[in-house]
Formats: sequence, structure tokens, C-alpha cells
Amino acid sequence: MKPDWLTGYVPDLPTPFDEDGEVDFDAFARLCERQIASGASAIVVGETTGEAPTLTTGEKAGLVRRAVEVARGRIRVIAGAGSNATDRAVELTRHAEVAGADAVLSVVPYYNKPMQSGMYAHFRAVAEATALPVILHDVPSRTLREISDATLNRLAESEQFIGLRDSSGDVGRLVHIRTSLPPHFRLLSGDDLTALPFMAAGGHGCISAVANLVPELCQAVLASLREGRPQSARYLFSRLVPIAGLLAAEHPAAPKYALSLLGLIRPNTRLPIVQLNDAAKAEIKEAIADLGDEEWSGVEDTLPAAPARHQRTKRS
Repeated sequence: MKPDWLTGYVPDLPTPFDEDGEVDFDAFARLCERQIASGASAIVVGETTGEAPTLTTGEKAGLVRRAVEVARGRIRVIAGAGSNATDRAVELTRHAEVAGADAVLSVVPYYNKPMQSGMYAHFRAVAEATALPVILHDVPSRTLREISDATLNRLAESEQFIGLRDSSGDVGRLVHIRTSLPPHFRLLSGDDLTALPFMAAGGHGCISAVANLVPELCQAVLASLREGRPQSARYLFSRLVPIAGLLAAEHPAAPKYALSLLGLIRPNTRLPIVQLNDAAKAEIKEAIADLGDEEWSGVEDTLPAAPARHQRTKRS
């Protein structure tokens, strides 16, 4: 279960729907291939960007199977398998395993607002139902409760829990929890707008919505950071921020609309999510136009040189 592969920008894939509102598996396969070509280490299927609450159990399993068929071992497939009902989360996890997923992503139970002991019992039940690695998803803005540091440490004692998707946007939390967690445990941001500071502070990557739209730019940010070129990483990340903010504001309708502009999927959503209004569409069109066709590799060659450091002269 060594999770060395769980690193970098990992796209949280949308679920394409056709004109009749059914899952468009062919368009979904194209999204998977695009991420494989970009060099992503893994993809997330049937989670937040994928409109998970509107998908049936059969549709979720079908998406995992199609992703696994397309991947053919070239990329890891992480199945969204969370629910606020433990029995349902267990069922989804078992279906994901049968469908061939490499890991599951399991969210803190939402709406119920469980106490920490209930949260611990919930995730232990999920883990005991499968041989797959489990990634925890902490997203307080949607669940109203977060995994406490103590609960996170208890769960991480088992090597079956391989990581955390932290969607709080609190980079400071990373700094104080990473030293108490075991070496195998991976920490990933779930917030595109703080992904760079999160990774610079020791995080292993980001489970990302914006990576669906500009995977090459995301990979260039990552490469600059890993190769010790912080100025390049900051510049590239600054190019990501405007579109990332727009995608987050009306998520998941905004990522779908943006991808539709690239001709990759239809912008169709399922209720209660509806398509964007004209003002939001115009903002996304403008942000995409601003990105243009810029070549992201080698961008450090075009950046202004850092100011020279002045040496102090010794006083006689």
C-alpha cells in the first residue's frame, strides 16, 4: 500500500452528461486520456466535481470501470465513495473495489455533524469493508465538521489510510500536523487557490478542479516547484489563479462550462445544479482567452532576472 504515486496535481474529473441527462461515457473516456497524456499520477472519479450526490450506485461503478479500462495501468484511479450514511459509504466502497479502483476517497459525513468518535467509527467501517487504500476528504465548508488532528492521527496509525485531501484552505494546519503523521501518509490540498503554498510548505500535491482545464499548466507549476525554481512556480501559479477562482465560485457548473468551450464535454448538469448565467459565462470565456496558447515549459527563461545581491564591504 505504499502511496508514493499519490502526488502532484490529481484532477477531480467531472461527469459528462449527454442531451438526455445520461452519463456520456465516451466523453468521460476522452477526459481520462487527456489526463494520462498530461502526466498526471492519478484521477479522481465520481467525487465533488463529478456531481457525486446525483449519481446512482450503478453510474458510479460504471465510471470507475470505464476509467480503469482507459487507464490500462498507466494512471491510478481513485473512486469517490463517500456518504453521510456509513452503510452507503461501505456499499460504494465495495462497488469501487469490484470495478477495479486503485483507492477510494471517503468524505467526512455531511449534514449529520457526527462527533469525532462517530467519525472515527465511520472511517474504520469503510476501511474494514475493503482491501483498498483509503484517502480521507476533509471539507468543512460542506460538512460543517472537520476531522480533528487527534482523529486524523488515530486513523493514520493504520497503513490502509494513505492520505488526506484537505479542502479547508488552511495551509497553517498542514505545518502543524505533518510532523505528527507517519511517513507513509500523504497530504494533498483540495483547494486550488492555495495549492502552491500548500505544496511549498511540505504538502504532496493537490486534488484539483482546475487541472481538468489546464493540465499542462498545472504540471508546469509542479515541475518548477520540484526543480527548485520558485520564481517560475509563482509566476505560473499566478496565471492559474483567475480561472481557478472562477471555477471554485460556481462549482461544478463552471468547470463543465469551461471544458465545453474547449469542445471536450457538454456543459450539462443535473439538478439541483444548473448551468451558468451569461455573466459567469462571459467571465470564464475572458479568463480562458487570457491564458491563450502560452507555452508553459521553459517559462523561467522569459522571467526577469532576480536582483543581484550586494556584498557588504569590510570597514577598515
